[in-house]
Amino acid sequence: MGKGTSEGGNEAVAGTAPSAAGWLGAIALIGFILVATAQASNQILARGLAGSVPSFALAFFRWSIVAIGLAPIALAEIRAGRVPLAENIRPILAAGFMGMFLCGGPVYAAGVSTTAIHIALIMALSPITVLVISAVLGMEHVGPLQWLGTALALAGALLIISGGHPGTLIELETASGDGLVVIAMLGWSGYTLLQWRAAPKASLLARMSLFAAAGALFSLPLAAFEMWTMPAQVFSAKALAAYVFAGIVPGLLAYAGFAWLGGKFGSVRTSLVLYIGPIASALLSFAILGEPPRLIHLFGGVLILGGVWASLRK
Repeated sequence: MGKGTSEGGNEAVAGTAPSAAGWLGAIALIGFILVATAQASNQILARGLAGSVPSFALAFFRWSIVAIGLAPIALAEIRAGRVPLAENIRPILAAGFMGMFLCGGPVYAAGVSTTAIHIALIMALSPITVLVISAVLGMEHVGPLQWLGTALALAGALLIISGGHPGTLIELETASGDGLVVIAMLGWSGYTLLQWRAAPKASLLARMSLFAAAGALFSLPLAAFEMWTMPAQVFSAKALAAYVFAGIVPGLLAYAGFAWLGGKFGSVRTSLVLYIGPIASALLSFAILGEPPRLIHLFGGVLILGGVWASLRK
């Protein structure tokens, strides 16, 4: 009798385990798509506004909303002693400068002269950049396949930035927006390497609040200049809607979703969001902005994403 019960229990577990695994996989897929879409919406916003809302004012209010929204978590952890500010203020400021300031105003300014698809594909180079920096600093060994991936991704980026005409790279005729996105991508790469070293005992959301506050602080001088010189654009109803959207969707929701995925599925699998981003951006760009991807985007995107995939192999 006991044996039969045991076998029946095993059969029940065996029957439910695949179902549970299937649900978990579905949740992961939906979560990745939603977070990637929320992140890509920032690139669509940059292109859709195309400078009609001043860039650094937009960045300042975006990061202020993120910082304030997550402030209760950060303040609770500061009081609990998990974030000793005296020891962590410099890395927090550095992370805010690279991950929020350089990835804020410059991206919005880039939308004036380059497309959302360009922004997404250039930003997709960040994992490769992190790998190269890690290799140069001796933080990680890089094998032949990873160097090949780096070369492929770089070739894809140059193809997209040059528009298929390599001579423009020498003649400096590429869109100025692409150069701003490269700066943002380098900033994000530095932020990726630094973020876990700044306030390491704090939760991800507490760090996000602190980094966002630093990003808002660095954006404030340029934002104040825009407020002084372009008050009608900074304080318009359109600008207010942009601030709220940027703060909530690619701000709070994207970062909170990324944090949830990291806690549920681990940082390695969660990093797949970076590779879904260009796809989400291309679809949103076509649906919202009417900017379909060109053949050169497809070729460049395949090179970049293939290079990123190869760079993750051992």
